[in-house]
Amino acid sequence: MKKITVLGSTGSIGTQTLDIIRENPDLEAVALAAGQNVDLMEQQIREFRPRIACMWSEEAAADLRIRVADLPVRIVSGMEGLLETAACEQGQIVVTAVVGMIGIRPTIAAIESGKTIALANKETLVTAGHLILPLAREKNVPILPVDSEHSAIFQSLQGRGDNPIHKILLTASGGPFRGKSREELERVTLEDALHHPNWSMGKKVTVDSATLVNKALEVMEARWLFDVELDRIQVVVHPQSIVHSAVEYEDGAVIAQMGLPDMKLPIQYAILYPERRAMRARRMDLFEIASLTFEKPDTGTFPGLVLGYEAARRGGSMPTVFNAANEMAVRLFLERRIRFVQIPQIIEAAMKRHRVLENPNVQEILDTEGETYEFISREMRI
Repeated sequence: MKKITVLGSTGSIGTQTLDIIRENPDLEAVALAAGQNVDLMEQQIREFRPRIACMWSEEAAADLRIRVADLPVRIVSGMEGLLETAACEQGQIVVTAVVGMIGIRPTIAAIESGKTIALANKETLVTAGHLILPLAREKNVPILPVDSEHSAIFQSLQGRGDNPIHKILLTASGGPFRGKSREELERVTLEDALHHPNWSMGKKVTVDSATLVNKALEVMEARWLFDVELDRIQVVVHPQSIVHSAVEYEDGAVIAQMGLPDMKLPIQYAILYPERRAMRARRMDLFEIASLTFEKPDTGTFPGLVLGYEAARRGGSMPTVFNAANEMAVRLFLERRIRFVQIPQIIEAAMKRHRVLENPNVQEILDTEGETYEFISREMRI
């Protein structure tokens, strides 16, 4: 029996993780954490009977305690509760599916407790990869990627042996605005941005896909996960989202992982690794797909990708600024307070005013996040 902790259990990745647990009787959800969705958390507790459950706010936790008073579950709240949940004694695998830099400290707590990490939180490695990877090596803790692209790379590396990677081919769908000009982007709406052509994801990730910032974050994450230089990570726009990513080896061979767009496959692969197990899903039909196409990303129209490479090359605290500025800009866009084209503009402005810390610790990373938020709120008068 594999015992699973799900951080972010009411979100898109979290609910799909619980679908997989539901379908496999040898998997058990022993700990859950969520933000504010008390209704769904109550349903999850009643179905999966975890030992501990965390809500971000104490108000939500208090409500939940009343609702599940008839069950033997410990309800906690806030960062301390999240850390306790991540380190839950019964948990063996921690699925880190919370959104944002809130995921850094619980990921560290899980690693320090010896848990296997199924990583679905990009921000953890983007901002703190220089802390997370050495700690995982010290504790001998595997970090298994859940993102479809990083899972595809990981799968394409099976059987690699000591052979070096020549290049990682990181695929991108291009999002809902692929092929549009900068002038056309001036007029797009929130509803347009949230209409992804291939994937069903949370709002924040969907907007990130539309700006290509999501791909910039994935480049930074891949750098840490697979220990490759930035110049060996090439972003390839692949509108069909069938090739999820690939690895090119020194001899020119390219090994790719393909499949229909379905996040359950990489989630299940991370949880059950190295086992592959049958799952209920539509199968890929190459005759139906018929053709696959590949394009260079339009970095002139979508400067977020260029800014991401720039932040990664500068290193230190700059990736934190990139990530934090994007998080706040996307939040403002979702609240209809800025236009779509302002998202990369805000990121660039925040990066230009930042004085880099070369090797930030966790507190300095979080301080940099707060300073970036403050700059955007005050200096840009948004």
